Amino acid sequence: MSYLIICGVALAVSGLTLFSGFGLGTLLMPAFALFFPVPVAVAVTAVVHLANNLFKTALVGRRANWPVVAKFALPGAFAAVFGALLLSVFASLPTVASYTLGGKAHEITLVELVIGTLILVFSFLDLLPRFENLAFERRYLPMGGVLSGFFGGLSGLQGALRSAFLIKAGLDKEVFIGTNTVSAVIVDVARLFVYGLSFYTTKFQGLPSGMTGIVLAATLAAFAGAFIGARLMKKVTLRMVQIIVGVMLIFVGAGMASGML
Repeated sequence: MSYLIICGVALAVSGLTLFSGFGLGTLLMPAFALFFPVPVAVAVTAVVHLANNLFKTALVGRRANWPVVAKFALPGAFAAVFGALLLSVFASLPTVASYTLGGKAHEITLVELVIGTLILVFSFLDLLPRFENLAFERRYLPMGGVLSGFFGGLSGLQGALRSAFLIKAGLDKEVFIGTNTVSAVIVDVARLFVYGLSFYTTKFQGLPSGMTGIVLAATLAAFAGAFIGARLMKKVTLRMVQIIVGVMLIFVGAGMASGML
């Protein structure tokens, strides 16, 4: 069941997000969190996210605007390190609340509460018409990199903010896609370094031996989704993608924040 759900999400969302630049991490992380602890879910999602972005970079990275990448992604990489370190602090804290519903005990940890709340906030922002047209001037690119990088390190939720800032950088569609993808890779490398130090050496010790298999399967599914999406995306509007992602994340975020998931 874990393979079916995680790989299904990776396949479908990767295809839908090839052009939007966001969505894979925000939906794949909750899918992993259904079967693994939240800090581990964030970390393994970063692995799949990075591999998929490297695959997309091979396709569209040559179109990236490198001055924009430097101004946006380098501050984002530094901020991602601090976000990832903060995640490790949250993960070490005890349960903040517990309750019983339907005869089943549920626990709410601080990291689940924080990430679930962030998911809800980003979900509602995606659904608000005002956020649909939200964009920022080019002089705000470093600030945008810091914000998206920090939230990327903390929760994996970075793509929506990254796209909102880069969309106003005066780039045509192909350059925007390439710049967006390369920037995502740089931030992923930074946060994966911290995850490797704080999670991979400790949090993975008690996990099932098949962890590598499910991460590899999810990565291949994401590759397939990106390949298919490149051929089908013209039939799907960006607003449709935002609505689908936003509605699904509302349910997932509420479940995580309440301890139900």
